[in-house]
Amino acid sequence: MSITLARSRAVYDLNEVQGALDRSRGRSPELEAFYERMLETGAERFVTTPSSIDALDPLFEECPNFDEVLDDLARYLRLAHAGDKGFNVMPILLLGGPGVGKTHFAKRLAKVMHTDCELISMNALSAGFVITGSSASWRGAKCGKVAERLVRGQFANPVIVLDEVEKATGSSQSDPLAALYQLLEPETASAFRDEFIDVDIDASQIFWVLTANSTEGIPHPLLNRMAVYEVPAPTPEQAAGIAQRMYAGLLRELNLAAFDPFLGDVVLDKLAGVSPRDLRKTLLDGLGYAVADGRAHVKADDIRLKPTPGKGRIGF
Repeated sequence: MSITLARSRAVYDLNEVQGALDRSRGRSPELEAFYERMLETGAERFVTTPSSIDALDPLFEECPNFDEVLDDLARYLRLAHAGDKGFNVMPILLLGGPGVGKTHFAKRLAKVMHTDCELISMNALSAGFVITGSSASWRGAKCGKVAERLVRGQFANPVIVLDEVEKATGSSQSDPLAALYQLLEPETASAFRDEFIDVDIDASQIFWVLTANSTEGIPHPLLNRMAVYEVPAPTPEQAAGIAQRMYAGLLRELNLAAFDPFLGDVVLDKLAGVSPRDLRKTLLDGLGYAVADGRAHVKADDIRLKPTPGKGRIGF
């Protein structure tokens, strides 16, 4: 059983929120409602730390091609326990081709940490207000994803995933990456000001995970604010292990105790080209075909791959 240690941390000042609410009366019903929600929910949020230094061990099996990242995180977790402090590390950038499992890894990391996960796709993101919010004087204005997660969520240390960050585009007036210069530095992130709310938010505990296919297009000053990891595709042996563990999990989830608990080598070889985002559905379909055929085992013919036109198969 996994137990999580949690302490509380104020992510904003209630007096500042009350003052902002008083000043905003009659200007924006949406902004007033947001301030009232902030006052109603209070400023305290949980900061979680896995209680065991072995909490990351399952990820070494589930995501074996992330061993370099996990080695570092495991070391930082030991430091957190040694100093009785929170598990707060510098932002990480995961580099790797499509399908190596970067987003999947980030989501699983959030589950291990027992905190929220916010996924922001940066592909063709052309405006920074998605992260920072937009001025309440604008029509249809609202807060950004960072403030929304910290205000509406239970945790001060959510995992926020910026997916395909190298594909973000913008102009000098609306650079989607501009806010990251502040947010990726704990000292400045502790007084982050969303443009919609216009009060200081403590975003210093956020666990940032950025993903990219390459560093091309990512400004060098941002790279200096992150720990950068090259994530390789799993070896054939690792890919087989990932598929087998997911298959075993599906058998438990679906209560298929009568099924053969192991996939054959031919099936595993066929699954080697399926990415993590597609693996669960592929296995579910395979189990469905087996059940429809009256069998309690999955055959290679049950694994029906759908190639993408113009593209070769991709690995995990």
